[in-house]
Amino acid sequence: FMESLIPVINKLQDVFNTVGTELLQLPQIVVLGSQSSGKSSVLENLVGRDFLPRGSGIVTRRPLILQLVHVSDSNDITRREEGDGVSQEWAKFLHKKNEIFTDFDKVRQEIENETSRLAGTGKNVSSEAIHLKVYSPKVLNLTLVDLPGITKIPVGDQPEDIESQINALCLHYISNPNCIILAVTPANADMATSEAIKIAKEVDPEGKRTLCVLTKLDLMDHGTDAHDLLMNRVIPVKLGIIGVVNRSQADINSKKTIAEALTYEASFLQRRYPSLASRNGTVYLAKTLNRLLMHHIRDCLPELKTRVNVMAAQFQTLLNSFGNEVVDKGQL
Repeated sequence: FMESLIPVINKLQDVFNTVGTELLQLPQIVVLGSQSSGKSSVLENLVGRDFLPRGSGIVTRRPLILQLVHVSDSNDITRREEGDGVSQEWAKFLHKKNEIFTDFDKVRQEIENETSRLAGTGKNVSSEAIHLKVYSPKVLNLTLVDLPGITKIPVGDQPEDIESQINALCLHYISNPNCIILAVTPANADMATSEAIKIAKEVDPEGKRTLCVLTKLDLMDHGTDAHDLLMNRVIPVKLGIIGVVNRSQADINSKKTIAEALTYEASFLQRRYPSLASRNGTVYLAKTLNRLLMHHIRDCLPELKTRVNVMAAQFQTLLNSFGNEVVDKGQL
């Protein structure tokens, strides 16, 4: 039963996206962090594929709603109905419903094209989301929202109020009481200056629905380590703090695969944080997010069901008030 919860919410999400409304606040995980804090890298590691635009400066310029759908090797029905019947991994965009992407470089290109279409080719941001579904035997069922990075100073053709624009966009998503906030913070910056945790605290002061991801563990100053942070002693976050090691830009340029990166991450954690290794890393993060989202949906479900039933009854009453269907006799 628990495993079927996330697909149910994904279907609801698709329905509301299609009709273009946000009448219901659906449970989802929102990824929040400063520019270049490693948000997109965390998402790529969770998917196990390179599919997001990369680079320095602002790269994510529109929210990306990412639905990960686990398709087991033996699940030929989903492969035929949703995919091309052959591929083990594929992706689909809501704005290109009938197109199946099996080349993840083309997924990245499509995200870039769709971003430029609405937000222009410069550095501007748009609040309209891109919806992407990734089907794979390697992923766990998850729904994540990747947001543009929090920034302070306008660059390029960005308007003067870019900081407040992005903050408003972030707050719009995280103020949904049914969302889990994934606050991404680099370990080589002081946790007390974390913009992600600061904004998360505005809507979740007690940290009840905030999980912190500590990136760049391997880039900390020599002589310092993240033991106290990872033990949740510095800034308490109710859902905990999980440390990860992403690929550097040099790793990406040298075509280091995500599988190799995950192996390196495991050995790094084993070497530097042996007592904490089992509770950190991308694999543990994916399992934790899947479990949190399932339990969170289970808690939100009764209220959601009531809301859907009330709305269905309201719209049925509205429909009935329009009278009987009018048939154009001229067409008979």
